[in-house]
Amino acid sequence: MRTENYSIKKPSIEKLFDNLAERGKTIYAPKNNGERVLFQKIKNFGEMAGDYLVTANSAKEVVFPRYEKVFSYKKTEDGILIDDPADIPFPEVVLWGSRPCDAAAFIPLTNIFEQDYTDNLYSNRRKNLLVLSFSCDTCDEFCFCTSVNGGPGNTAGSDILFTKLSTGDFLAEIITEKGKKVVEENPSLFEASPTEEKEGNLAKVETRFNQDEIQAKLHELFEDPLWAEKSRACLGCGSCVFVCPVCSCFDIQDEAHGSHGTRLRCWDSCGFSLFTLHASGHNPRPDQGARWRQRILHKFRYMPDKSKVAGCVGCGRCSRSCPAGINILDTVTAL
Repeated sequence: MRTENYSIKKPSIEKLFDNLAERGKTIYAPKNNGERVLFQKIKNFGEMAGDYLVTANSAKEVVFPRYEKVFSYKKTEDGILIDDPADIPFPEVVLWGSRPCDAAAFIPLTNIFEQDYTDNLYSNRRKNLLVLSFSCDTCDEFCFCTSVNGGPGNTAGSDILFTKLSTGDFLAEIITEKGKKVVEENPSLFEASPTEEKEGNLAKVETRFNQDEIQAKLHELFEDPLWAEKSRACLGCGSCVFVCPVCSCFDIQDEAHGSHGTRLRCWDSCGFSLFTLHASGHNPRPDQGARWRQRILHKFRYMPDKSKVAGCVGCGRCSRSCPAGINILDTVTAL
């Protein structure tokens, strides 16, 4: 649909939250957790974090949990009973306060789980997810959304994007039919479109590299010694993967208890040595250099080649969380 613009006052935004909560929506929003801000389930507007750049964790957990039941089974005298959680109705969930990079990540993530084969667990959650994002008015040295075709006011992946204006009011960009339904259900909260443009109220995020140039060069650099050099400090801990809003590697675990059991899907990482270890003992990615290369190639070459969208949204979480101080920008700009 064509984007529709409205103005909404700050008290009306709080009222919108209350209305969604009163309608029984499950709401995830940025919440203070010690020194960090995390996406967590909240019930009241007052629980939400105030000033924050981005959350320490990503929003992918709302649609792709750290671990989830794929199915369970039970042996009976009449046969085997299968319980498929994808057959159970999924609740309507609101992601409130996501940044444009968080929202944009749902595009490559959805490509992964729906492009070749529809993963019903993911798909059902995504269909029932309402994404209400807020533009960025500040950034730090780790942000590079503008280098991967994003931006601090990018609307991709959001249903509604709010941008704070100099007046204190917010521009509300209604991007999807889901967003339009929110306006129709809360007509008294939304006013005529403001005359002020949003661009002057957005963070100035420096463009560090050209995504198209990187994509074109990477196929020539498979054997480059740079991979070993840039990964030398890597501990293989997986921190970068677990905070990334796009990484989707998973493992399958079976838990059997006599006549019944459960199959689980759990987050995994291509940076782990066990990820590609064969039963024979051979490992086609024997060192961190090979694993780091896979991570970069997957995000900046393989995914753009296949689905025309990079596997990175420039949120900078991987670099902020790395205990060894590895910055993905150092590798990409060096390339």
